[in-house]
Amino acid sequence: MHLLDKCSHLTSVKFEGLQDKIELVPIDLKNRPAWYKEKVYPTNKVPSLEHNSKVLGESLDLIRYIDANFEGAPLFPTDPAKREFGEQLISHVDTFTSGIYPTFKGDPIQQTSAAFDYLENALGKFDDGPFFLGQFSLADIAYVSFLERFQIVFSEIFKHDITAGRPKLATWIQEGNKIDGYKQTKVDREEYLEAFKKKFLFAKRFSCLYSVGLTENVNCSPAAWCLKIWKCGMLLRYSSQ
Repeated sequence: MHLLDKCSHLTSVKFEGLQDKIELVPIDLKNRPAWYKEKVYPTNKVPSLEHNSKVLGESLDLIRYIDANFEGAPLFPTDPAKREFGEQLISHVDTFTSGIYPTFKGDPIQQTSAAFDYLENALGKFDDGPFFLGQFSLADIAYVSFLERFQIVFSEIFKHDITAGRPKLATWIQEGNKIDGYKQTKVDREEYLEAFKKKFLFAKRFSCLYSVGLTENVNCSPAAWCLKIWKCGMLLRYSSQ
């Protein structure tokens, strides 16, 4: 598998057992090529997955599809109670983020308290691990890139710790930072802050920057792959050769 990022920097990323089956094609979100809409995905949205002569879209749907159809440890538990709660958490992502972004024009510390408290309470549902469903899962992947960015913005721009009074959320972040696959996908802090200031503070609007710092020649787990897909605009092509 080879990855070319949006800055035209060629990076080789190894995914265990999938090196010869997956091609990641970069899509510049600001200048999407005409061929992508015309020949690949008429909705012109990213990311997308081309597999078995069909193209799928929507980030979470792609993660589910990859989890079900490719090698690697499953990213969703078999326990019915955990699966049900995981689905609830995933379906809540849009509600969570839509409750955060508008507050940047007002009083974000006060206005986002309930949103972060929801996650703190959710993390207390199961006690067999530090993550939403105990062990790291699709539910965590659904939130991790947003929380990574929110933590940066609240800390640096608003001088507020979103984990204050939320010990479970603090542990969730600490344990997530220990996952090698996740560490490989973390955004560049200074780059993100600069983008935030330009797009929100200066232009009076907020646009989430989906960029991933990738390292050359790194071994990457399926979980890390899903995180990269979740954070990047990419077309993925599967080859059975």
